[in-house]
Amino acid sequence: MLYLIAEWLDFGGLFNLVRYQTFRSGATLMTALVIGLIIGPRFISMLRVRQGKGQPIRTDGPQTHLAKVGTPTMGGLMILIALCASMLLWMDPRNPFVWACMAVTVGFGVIGFMDDYDKVTKRSHQGVSAKVRLLLEFAVAGVASYLIVGQIKTNLYVPFLSGVYIPLGPFYYVFAAFVIVGFGNAVNLTDGLDGLATMPVVIAAGTFAIIAYLVGRVDYSAYLGIPHVPGAGELAIFCAAIMGGGLAFLWFNAPPAAVFMGDTGSLALGGALGAIAVASHHEIVLLIVGGLFVAETASVIIQVFWFKRTGKRIFRMAPIHHHFEQKGWAESTVVIRFWIISIVLALAGLATLKVR
Repeated sequence: MLYLIAEWLDFGGLFNLVRYQTFRSGATLMTALVIGLIIGPRFISMLRVRQGKGQPIRTDGPQTHLAKVGTPTMGGLMILIALCASMLLWMDPRNPFVWACMAVTVGFGVIGFMDDYDKVTKRSHQGVSAKVRLLLEFAVAGVASYLIVGQIKTNLYVPFLSGVYIPLGPFYYVFAAFVIVGFGNAVNLTDGLDGLATMPVVIAAGTFAIIAYLVGRVDYSAYLGIPHVPGAGELAIFCAAIMGGGLAFLWFNAPPAAVFMGDTGSLALGGALGAIAVASHHEIVLLIVGGLFVAETASVIIQVFWFKRTGKRIFRMAPIHHHFEQKGWAESTVVIRFWIISIVLALAGLATLKVR
């Protein structure tokens, strides 16, 4: 909204700042942060009243988690409200990439909300069936992929190698949808401890804010030898909104958590990162930057596969963060060490921009 007003005023005076994506990124981050901090206390109180006993806690998990009984879930709604409000205020509404990524974020958020609502009302861990959820996720991801891929080339670019890519052609639409759905569920699996998923999402969003800005600039992308995607720079503002909303949520989710993100937030944020990676043509780099989420997902797949074949478990419990808890690590130790891993992986992902 402000961008159109500034353009109508010919970017005169202070409105000249609105012209720059870097300024709007910073303003979006601060706006989302402030909105999240303001609405947080009343929002959490409302969730407590409406949910009563809060999110069901698994009795077969780490016993320390039983102390969290009564903590409300669906806190991801706070992030979505802060994200969408700040984006509508600062984004360029004519950019198709932003709308596609917002569609994924809101769409996955709705699916996650349905799942959380089912769990809370039925006092069960099951929620919406996996088949229905995946079907809905692929429907949302399919629409977003159609919107995004229509604006970019259907090539899968290989990091560390300048100008090297795999032409996927029409199959790129399917690939893009799988990236979005896969990463949405990867973040969802990681969200098991207070603050565990939130900070790595913020770190990944900050990394892709840099990547999106560079990809959107023809001069920087040519210098670095990375694919240039006209209009992708606006996604830096979207990443900043994720960071602001995520940091505001972390204020209330810091141990001991006053509210859980729930599938409402984790699915939405994971899907958003997947959509941003597709739009910026850095899907493989997402596997590096979001390596923590990949490892969490891999631990579940390996555990299930091995148990079905042998009847034995490789990890004491999956996802892998529970394995370390069962080994005696304190929850805060697991969370902080995983944050450190996320920072290292983010730096490795950024290194791919120059090592070519």
